[in-house]
Amino acid sequence: MLQSDNNRIIAPTGDTMLNVGDLAPDFSLPDAAMEMVQLSQFQGKKNVVLYFFNKDHTPGGIVEAVEFSDLADAFSQCETVILGVSLDDCLAHDSFIDEQGLSFDLLSDTDVIVSRLYHTVHEWEAQGVVRCGIERSTFVIDKSGVIRHALYHVAPKGHAAEILKLVKQLG
Repeated sequence: MLQSDNNRIIAPTGDTMLNVGDLAPDFSLPDAAMEMVQLSQFQGKKNVVLYFFNKDHTPGGIVEAVEFSDLADAFSQCETVILGVSLDDCLAHDSFIDEQGLSFDLLSDTDVIVSRLYHTVHEWEAQGVVRCGIERSTFVIDKSGVIRHALYHVAPKGHAAEILKLVKQLG
């Protein structure tokens, strides 16, 4: 249930967030090429870095995506795939990938279903309209589908390198 606080709507916190040791909720979302990507397709094969970001073409979104892309080979050497998720549509993702030269998939969650599943949605009210955005968050999911790291409210700069260190600890 959402609570009102000084004309803002705040999503509940605490036990609603996903935690280390939780089974990662499975999902299926379209990538920039409108091909469906299902989390469970990586189970038993690859670790997954699943990161949620607010929007393509924003300063923070660019920094985070480019840093993950720059480290894509290092993640691949650790048998890890990177998946970025935002509320942007597939066409926006396609343009963003092309403009920034990204080397990993961006998934489109226009219905906000997966973002809610992972408790990354931030809602607020402005001028009588409820708006929705993503709280920058990252999940490191091992090959068995278990969340090994759950980081909410992350800063984009340097985040990819921090995540790579965590992935290297998976063994």
